[in-house]
Amino acid sequence: MTTYTGQEIAELGLDGWVYLPGGLQTRIATPDFAAGVDLVAAIGAATAAEPHHPDMNLRSTHVDVRLTCYDTKGVTDRDLRLARTVSAVAADAGLATARTGVSRLELALDSPDHAAVLPFWTAVLAGEPDDPEVRDPADVLPAIWFQKSGRDEPRQRWHPDVWVDPAEVQPRIDAALATGGTLVSDAKAPSFWVLADPDGNRVCLCTWQDRGDLVDF
Repeated sequence: MTTYTGQEIAELGLDGWVYLPGGLQTRIATPDFAAGVDLVAAIGAATAAEPHHPDMNLRSTHVDVRLTCYDTKGVTDRDLRLARTVSAVAADAGLATARTGVSRLELALDSPDHAAVLPFWTAVLAGEPDDPEVRDPADVLPAIWFQKSGRDEPRQRWHPDVWVDPAEVQPRIDAALATGGTLVSDAKAPSFWVLADPDGNRVCLCTWQDRGDLVDF
């Protein structure tokens, strides 16, 4: 089964959908909670016969939808078909899919010996090890992945990775800099940008672009 890359998905022009790690995501704004309930029910009915189904998060002002093929841990033709179905259901309800504000959080632990600490984090999170990651089988908690580091102190052990649509990067950088943050590095852009808060704590803004065998910093 073909698994699509971020670049291939971008070239398909799926309006309102963004590729974030391993899946497609969208946010559908709703006028009220009842409209959200109706939308979830309509999407459920329209996709009931599919081999797998959308993950939906119903909120008071919107519905978030994520599509991923759990057996391949990526986006396949089935997910692309589902995305088009969800978009059509939303349009029939007078609503629209959107990628603005959609993001996905991962946590990176910088460790000189990740094999020694991966079992601990697997246990306390009741997760599934997928070296060098620990993932929540329910896909609710952020994934944790492990990055090689030295042992010299002081060092930052944890940093967040915030995955966003490429169009979201610059507005978020501008907003962060306006608060007194700094752009530490854009050497790996457009794959990721490293920023720091006024205390020096780092975070990466990540996209699907130019992905290879990369580490954050």
